[in-house]
Amino acid sequence: MSPRSRMGELEQAVLDALWDADGPSSGREVHACLEGRDLAYTTVMTVLDRLVAKDVVVRERDGRAFRYAPRLGRAAMTAELMREALEATGADRDQALVSFVGEASAEDLAALRRALADLT
Repeated sequence: MSPRSRMGELEQAVLDALWDADGPSSGREVHACLEGRDLAYTTVMTVLDRLVAKDVVVRERDGRAFRYAPRLGRAAMTAELMREALEATGADRDQALVSFVGEASAEDLAALRRALADLT
């Protein structure tokens, strides 16, 4: 499994805060978005550093500090995780897809049909 598929709940919350932001955010801005969690600023910075190391988040220098942004949008990240999961199945890829579709909700199946129709 890739590091991205092993994200913890706090990492996901930090990533959600970055996705919800209008653009690249400072560590202080991300910390402020998570104010109801009673987290230390240093904890948020550690999580941001881990997300950079996992190649989920990119950072750019802004003076003496950094600004952080997701490498991919929500939909693109989900698609990447799905591709990684399929690649990990090896020879069972067809069966994994059949199993996924067999357990999909009616809404998911409708979305899948629309996406496949758009490709043709």
